[in-house]
Amino acid sequence: MSLLITNIKELLQVRATTSLPLRGEAMNEVPSIKNAFLLTTNGRITAYGAMENIPENYRDYEIIDGSDYLIGPGYVDSHTHLVFAATREKEFQDRINGLTYEEIATRGGGILNSAAKLAGMNEDELFKDALTRLELLNSLGTTTVEIKSGYGLSLQAELKMLRVIKRLKQETNLHIKATFLGAHAIPMAYKNDRKVYIDLIINEMLPAINKDQLADYIDVFCEKNYFTVDEMLQIITAGKSYGLKAKVHVNQFNVIGAVTAAVKVDSVSVDHLEVMNPEDYNALAGSNTIATALPSCSFFLGIPYAPVTDMISRNIAVALATDFNPGSTPSGNMNYVFSLACIKMGMTVEQAYNALTINASHAIELQDEVGSITVGKRADLVFYKDIDSLATIPYHFGHSTIHKVMINGKFK
Repeated sequence: MSLLITNIKELLQVRATTSLPLRGEAMNEVPSIKNAFLLTTNGRITAYGAMENIPENYRDYEIIDGSDYLIGPGYVDSHTHLVFAATREKEFQDRINGLTYEEIATRGGGILNSAAKLAGMNEDELFKDALTRLELLNSLGTTTVEIKSGYGLSLQAELKMLRVIKRLKQETNLHIKATFLGAHAIPMAYKNDRKVYIDLIINEMLPAINKDQLADYIDVFCEKNYFTVDEMLQIITAGKSYGLKAKVHVNQFNVIGAVTAAVKVDSVSVDHLEVMNPEDYNALAGSNTIATALPSCSFFLGIPYAPVTDMISRNIAVALATDFNPGSTPSGNMNYVFSLACIKMGMTVEQAYNALTINASHAIELQDEVGSITVGKRADLVFYKDIDSLATIPYHFGHSTIHKVMINGKFK
């Protein structure tokens, strides 16, 4: 089936190829076509261009008038934790009353709190709640998403989370990548013998995950009071033996050498990066690893924002994601991430949009499928109504300018 969208006010992010992530000055460019057409066939983009070059047989297709819309690719959210059992409003109040995220965690809150709640929730309910969140994200323009485990912290609970993610892949039309994050925190039962828990991850969880092909990536929360650099390397090396590439949490609160170590083992992305040092910049500048910043987390926790403009000036490939989770970022709204990137991180509109689309697709290795208007890619499209420029999207930080969303050539 073919669908032709005509008279598009402006078609955003049109690119012949996106085989490499954008860096430096290239991040300031968002190619577009005004008064454009877009042709999709069987859920794929097959042609686009100016209306004056519309195919002669255009009347043979189903036609949609796009004259009211700016149209661009769906957002690619490359870092989320949207499968969880319950929200954590009490911890939100604790932080308002002066406790830090780390202080709450040492009292058994944070990740361990989510793990305790998830252990008692059945798989069907977990799936139902995750599906509701995923549908909300989709309505806000996200058409591709990475989802992590990590609130299980036991063999059965981690497998339960990953099975839910697999079911989301099968029962929705969003493009989903799954990441195993058993190394999210040390469970209380292993507090005095962390090596036993790490052995559990490597010798029991990974083989079980591999048996049922439940994950695409492996992740570790490498941070003081969580996992050391050596432990991170041990775990992601084990994951690599099962074909799982690394996407890791680093530098959220402290610089401990994790960025350089992660780059050396060819991690697909390093995520958070709120604090950086010269060695971190140097390691990333000469690498293929994507630097993923999570500004909604900085906003919610009141911690520094990742220094993305410094990264861009050093030709580091920067992406943006939501970090949607119940503790530090209870929002999956990529439009708000767009706004924060411009308002709080100093990114230009073009830099932020490229980080939400093309570079984010590289952060989950889907650059040949999503992230731009390119012939052959999925027809995952966002229709913005009653706006005249790309800048209007982050300008309206309090609400969405999205009118409708298309996935695989079909409206949701």
